[in-house]
Amino acid sequence: MGIRRLQHAYADIVNRRAWDELEELFVEGAPVVIDTRASQPLHLAGGREVGEFIGTAIAGFSFFEFVVLNAHIVFTDGPAAGTAVCRLFMCEIRQDAASGRMTTAFGLYHDRYAHQGGRWLFAERRYHSLARHAGTLDVFGLPTDPGIAVPGAGV
Repeated sequence: MGIRRLQHAYADIVNRRAWDELEELFVEGAPVVIDTRASQPLHLAGGREVGEFIGTAIAGFSFFEFVVLNAHIVFTDGPAAGTAVCRLFMCEIRQDAASGRMTTAFGLYHDRYAHQGGRWLFAERRYHSLARHAGTLDVFGLPTDPGIAVPGAGV
């Protein structure tokens, strides 16, 4: 499925730190909201800004791997409409270059997709941190208002 290929391409780009490739996965100017639960959500636009943010955020890691855990994709207007939404659970496995300390972060994306030019693209992304493990597990829980509604599995 094209959306799964898009999600895996995103993970591949992030894992290789190939930030210049991210722009081609997003609709131009696509809104992206990053809520790490540590401060106010960050608002970005498009793949270039996402790459700049992630590149800076993970620069101190000697090892970093983005892993898609589960994705629930819904074609709310039917598959032929060229739009879809998704709830994607993920984790990051990383090692701090300075201390050698391993940490794990868990998060949730609520995505909106658009089919353009024969391929699926991110039209909107909203990220919410769910938990971080660095010796103890800090848990934040599911967001009460993720900003993008994704129907449940019964759809």
